Amino acid sequence: MNKEEFVSYISGQHKCTKKEAERIINIFSTSVIGAIEEGKEISLAGFGIFSINKLAARKGRNPRSGEGLDIPAHNQPRFKAGSKLKVTCNK
Repeated sequence: MNKEEFVSYISGQHKCTKKEAERIINIFSTSVIGAIEEGKEISLAGFGIFSINKLAARKGRNPRSGEGLDIPAHNQPRFKAGSKLKVTCNK
């Protein structure tokens, strides 16, 4: 489901306009991105946890040439599904 389809889904489920549904999605996504950017972890009970996974620098290998390369340290976004979400996915 892409964003447009999700907007339609939300507006249908919650009896709001598509414009309101899109605004809600935009508020949620920009807020999550902003909080993660500030280094905060977001925990939504039953849904999941948004956080940052700090990866250390390491050696890698180009799979085509086999040549070694350095992979710099970086932060990676992480989402860990909550119990309610896991149960729903496994019905």
